[in-house]
Amino acid sequence: MQTIQTIDSHTGGEPTRIVVAGGPELGNGPLTDRVARFRDENDHIRSAIINEPRGSEVLVGGLLVPPHEQDCDFGVIFFNNTGYLGMCGHGTIGLMVTLAFQNRVTAGKCRIDTPAGVVEAEMLDDHRVRVQNVESWLYRRAVPVDIPGHGTVTGDIAWGGNWFYLSEDHGQSLSSGNSAALTAFGLRVRAALEAAEITGAGGGVIDHIELCGAPEHPDSNCRNFVLCPGGAWDRSPCGTGTSARLACLAAEQQLAAGDTWRQESILGSVFEGSWQPSEATATAAAGPVITPTIIGSAWVTGETSLLLDPSDPFRFGIPAG
Repeated sequence: MQTIQTIDSHTGGEPTRIVVAGGPELGNGPLTDRVARFRDENDHIRSAIINEPRGSEVLVGGLLVPPHEQDCDFGVIFFNNTGYLGMCGHGTIGLMVTLAFQNRVTAGKCRIDTPAGVVEAEMLDDHRVRVQNVESWLYRRAVPVDIPGHGTVTGDIAWGGNWFYLSEDHGQSLSSGNSAALTAFGLRVRAALEAAEITGAGGGVIDHIELCGAPEHPDSNCRNFVLCPGGAWDRSPCGTGTSARLACLAAEQQLAAGDTWRQESILGSVFEGSWQPSEATATAAAGPVITPTIIGSAWVTGETSLLLDPSDPFRFGIPAG
């Protein structure tokens, strides 16, 4: 009987499951190399942790690993129902409250090694976490794509730790009661991008679709709907999506460095975002490379021992598809 110990949390309504013991041994080296080993040799463990019957399409997992970068305190590999993520903002907030729950972090900043680069995180109180994300930047502005049966929409392509297509002229109602229609529309946008061979820099797959619109709360600046790679929608305002949004705003000079942007999900949960100029460069950037900071709140919801019984025909999960 294989046992995997996990701690679950949610960040603004979006669940995270952190593997704290019993996960696959991936050896040493850069986290990008360890992701490849996870994918090639242990992908059945990812499926067992995240897919039904133990998980669901909305769940994001994180495997705690020793960091490769010497100045980091922890390493983490994020994954979902269909694969692996370079970085996950809401998951990093969930990771921090999980580590605090285990008394492994208290005050002060932590440096966390991820496949997308090093991020910094800090507990502000029992639930609020500040995350300084990887460098983010706008790649292409106002890219049109034809959606069969709908027409043409335009959107920006930006990097925030994952590749995003961000659109404001989508014509959709950004409400929680419209989530099924939004999901279907987001899938059509992603399919249209693929059909048109529109990608991020270097052929990077645009696997996140972000629809932006007016907020419902007067203290917020924007409401968004984010479709994640596995076809589920983000219940939180999406940390990497908010980072990509900040990069677009910086490029368009709509938000000054240090000012706060309040990003609202279709559930009404809010991330506070801001940015500072980065010393990093990106040759394909259509605007400044920024260092985004995201503040959000998370709560631990459970501790679990996942049991993988050899006699269970679904012990490695039901593949998404």
